Amino acid sequence: MIESEEHRAFREQVRRFVEREVAPNIDAWEAAEEIDRDLYRKAAQAGLLGIGYPEEYGGINVGNDPRYALIATDEQCRAGSGGLVASLYSLGIALPPVVALGSAELKQRVLPDVLAGEKIAALAITEPGGGSDVANLRTTAVRDGGDYVINGSKTFITSGMRADWITTAVRTGGDGMQGISLIAVPGDTPGLSRTKLKKMGWWCSDTATLYFDNCRVPADNLIGPEGAGFMGIMRNFNNERLALAAQAVGLAQCALDEAQDWAQQRKTFGKRLADHQVVRHKLVDMRMQVDAARAYLGSITDRVADGEAPIPELCMLKVFCTDMLERVAGEAVQILGGMGYMRETKSERIFRETKVLSIGGGASEIMKDLAARQLGI
Repeated sequence: MIESEEHRAFREQVRRFVEREVAPNIDAWEAAEEIDRDLYRKAAQAGLLGIGYPEEYGGINVGNDPRYALIATDEQCRAGSGGLVASLYSLGIALPPVVALGSAELKQRVLPDVLAGEKIAALAITEPGGGSDVANLRTTAVRDGGDYVINGSKTFITSGMRADWITTAVRTGGDGMQGISLIAVPGDTPGLSRTKLKKMGWWCSDTATLYFDNCRVPADNLIGPEGAGFMGIMRNFNNERLALAAQAVGLAQCALDEAQDWAQQRKTFGKRLADHQVVRHKLVDMRMQVDAARAYLGSITDRVADGEAPIPELCMLKVFCTDMLERVAGEAVQILGGMGYMRETKSERIFRETKVLSIGGGASEIMKDLAARQLGI
């Protein structure tokens, strides 16, 4: 990935923020199973939440350059917590449909508070019986006068317990993708209830099942015209998959760094772990995998920055990077030995979090099939 002097200065800015605001607190947030709400405000003040959003709503205009967002992800992965990135940046999957399709009035109601860190935004697509099958979602929104009445449920929703705005996929029309719309649902809507979910990883990212029981939402909260939801969702997925690949690379780098530091300090049989050939070879293999994934990520990122939408390559990138993370995190735990099984190490947490990246944003199997179809295979 080509980084300018401005990119490098931004990287240093994010690194200082992580060292000051995140690193001393991440273990406590993991134990509490949520990050401090003040972190959203601090991240906004540091210029991290508004990257790529319109200036008139409090965003920071970086043009069509995804590098800034990916640099922020890469640096925050130094804390060794994917849940931190998922929770703090749930706006990154909730707001783009509002920006792309929403009315000026809706944007004014939603965007400024979220970009200022005063409110939290979430995206609600997945349903208990649906998974990756977005075109067959069942949550309905029926027009009744000046409102839509929403009934149904969503699950595995990042920031679902605390979200003040929920970009929700609903069925306003017939079967298939043409009947899907998006609605911005306020978090305090009567009839909306939430259940917290317990997870293998991403502990500090609150995750919920949402229940909509005759929830009345103003018709003005419709994001774009009826039936435009599926295209809004698909456009969103491209950015999400790039972000998940970046997170995989950042977390793999974190695990590699911890394993290498441990190998250079830990002594066994009278010498450092790093002095054993088998360990040195493991570390070299891990570095080759991380560097290859980072180069692949950089290549696709540069194409996106040039205005391309390489859908099959984005699918394959996500699979490549998340597969790499699983291997590197496993080897890091192996090198740390007994310490790698302890919660005080970053590698233990990263190892627990690898599978969610292989599933979220489209499971690896779905990604390969989509890439094959796009490539005419």
